[in-house]
Amino acid sequence: MDNRLEDIVAGYERACGELTEYLLAADRADLRRGSSGTRWTNEELLFHMVFGYMVVRTLLTMVRLMGRLPRWWGRGFAAVLNAGTTPFDAANYWGSRAAALVYNRYRMGRKLEKTTQALARRLRRETPASLALSMAFPARWDPFFAPEMTLADLYAYPTLHFSFHAAQLTLDQHGACAPGGPPA
Repeated sequence: MDNRLEDIVAGYERACGELTEYLLAADRADLRRGSSGTRWTNEELLFHMVFGYMVVRTLLTMVRLMGRLPRWWGRGFAAVLNAGTTPFDAANYWGSRAAALVYNRYRMGRKLEKTTQALARRLRRETPASLALSMAFPARWDPFFAPEMTLADLYAYPTLHFSFHAAQLTLDQHGACAPGGPPA
């Protein structure tokens, strides 16, 4: 496996470790406190960070299919999705709030561990040709979505998403997380 792929897997492992630290150090009040720059509580935001990894498993299948279609078709599909950014944002917000009730502090760590292990196994089986498959993405949906993304880009995406949102956590009690970023 080349260095970029090793870095991606290391990012998965680092995210699992950071999530475990956040969850072990936070108490109920910490998790119910609002995050910085979002409408989510810390617990809801932590789930949203885990969800970034979960959604990649579905997106990988989409890229495998769409990456074989004519480029114009994929660009049109991405344009339709971009046009639906407002409903997507609402579904993303409410979906993370509701899902955090199921994948709460007691279950989200295990979910992230299982999801990242599955992603790492799939990544290790990829070929250079499969990693180069690409499709147009709705770049308005997420700051880490580019207008065109390869499978390799998609494998790297959830750790960028995780790190970005970690800076919005307000787990500032018990040494869990200083405002504005994860522990050093």
